[in-house]
Amino acid sequence: MASAVAVPLKKGSLKMSASLVAKIKSKKAKIAVVGLGYVGLPLAVSFAKKGFTVFGIDKDEDRVRRINNRESYITDLKTSDLVDVIKKGKFSAGINSDVLAEADAIIICVPTPLRRKYTPDISYIVSAVKDVAKNLKKGQLIVLESTTYPGTTEEMIKPVLELNNCKVGRDFYAAFSPERIDPGNKHFDVTRIPKLVGGITPQCGELTKLLYNQIIKEVHLLSSARAAEMAKLLENSFRIINIGWINEVAMMCHKLNIDVWEVIDAAKTKPFGFMAFYPGLGVGGHCIPDDPLYLYWKAKQYGFSSKYIKLSADTNNNMPAYAIKCLTSVLNARKKSIKGAKLLVLGATYKKDVKDLRKSPSLDLINLLKKAGAKVDYHDPIVSFLSIAGLDMKSVAITPENVKKFDCVLVAVDHTDVNYDLIAKNAKLVFDIRNIYKGKAYKNVIRF
Repeated sequence: MASAVAVPLKKGSLKMSASLVAKIKSKKAKIAVVGLGYVGLPLAVSFAKKGFTVFGIDKDEDRVRRINNRESYITDLKTSDLVDVIKKGKFSAGINSDVLAEADAIIICVPTPLRRKYTPDISYIVSAVKDVAKNLKKGQLIVLESTTYPGTTEEMIKPVLELNNCKVGRDFYAAFSPERIDPGNKHFDVTRIPKLVGGITPQCGELTKLLYNQIIKEVHLLSSARAAEMAKLLENSFRIINIGWINEVAMMCHKLNIDVWEVIDAAKTKPFGFMAFYPGLGVGGHCIPDDPLYLYWKAKQYGFSSKYIKLSADTNNNMPAYAIKCLTSVLNARKKSIKGAKLLVLGATYKKDVKDLRKSPSLDLINLLKKAGAKVDYHDPIVSFLSIAGLDMKSVAITPENVKKFDCVLVAVDHTDVNYDLIAKNAKLVFDIRNIYKGKAYKNVIRF
């Protein structure tokens, strides 16, 4: 890490940087993680497991209470791992931001939703940075992980932290390092996913790389924070565009009377130049629905309209309504109206085997079915009740008797822990949106 202290600096900065380098390498650096959600909590525990003293800060009192009760509310974080670092005195959580003054490194992992359609809401970042600024001390490293538009770190974070005659690269260090968490991915946890880092100054980037290298082997240093911010949005825009395209292909294939699933399987036999994406109800969670729209919004500020992002977002948002249109045709062919039909939706989460309802297209599907006059129930093996998006429902048990009551069962999410054969053997009709019955000869199953 010689390059971390080789950048020309003003007097005093060289000594300060060497001190921080020594603290990081010796695991004596104290780390504060602001925001203890799907990104922040696993990250905090990962640093604590390596021997760092970590403070977790979250304004959600319930989250803090559960942590202090030694309970993990994150699917990808084992309770035993949380208990272990708390017992060793390496991790603690609270709501008071004053503890930031004790930290050598501060990592911000707060939400970045959309305020309204196509408009970013960075109020959580603004609030977190103000708390950091109140407690800023010389030599601190501040890293933003929250996904945001290119320029946020330099245009918004830097000016706030420099208010009291402080200067980045001299009095403190700041960088952007995008989160790459994939909820439910058992192979790639936070420590196994390559990390991107971009500093406001070269030294900021080097220090941030050194910090993350303590828990992640593969860390890539980019030329700037803006480049790192853009790289994150490129990743997620790639996803939303390809998902939007394959959903459009599905609609096209329906018109042409072609099996879209067969077409995808055929295309992916090519060993290069093709990556398989699959049609469905759209996209959910935080990253894919929102992040590309941050880039869309920022590009518009520079007079550039990203037609691909907007078209893909609109296509994906329309998929629940399109699925209902297809279902209506299926029911009408059997002399049944969607109005008054008894329907069971399988899956409420946004993703297979992940207990996360954020922006789940299944919730939109249920609401739209209800508006169409259908009588809707749902089953989800990992979500026992719904009290969200205007819904107040309990999961229905999957039994032969229950399944027989419904005019149609819709497979919206392909959770592993569901007896699909029992459903197909007892259902009057199954509308398979996820292609779960691929290769199975059930005459009552209609694939999307």
